[in-house]
Amino acid sequence: MTKLYYEAPSDECFEDMKKCAIEIWSGYDDQYGYATEKINQIKDIGNIKDNFMYILAMFDIFNQQKVGYLLSENTKEEARKRMLDGGMTLSELPF
Repeated sequence: MTKLYYEAPSDECFEDMKKCAIEIWSGYDDQYGYATEKINQIKDIGNIKDNFMYILAMFDIFNQQKVGYLLSENTKEEARKRMLDGGMTLSELPF
């Protein structure tokens, strides 16, 4: 693994990831506050180190795919590069 996984993307990509992740979490039943907890975690973090990937890693593979459908092409590419850097293969990428 190189340093890329731990490097912050542009603010535009980071904000896109936050917005899309919050949209997915907002679609969950929040009876026990789980979605609210996740949304609050996302809202309160800044664009430093690996927080971009931390947001994506909160989801299972199926929800990562849902996030991928919402992301801009530029943000998807930044996430793909970091997933590959983190050790995933092309066939394992969710989007």
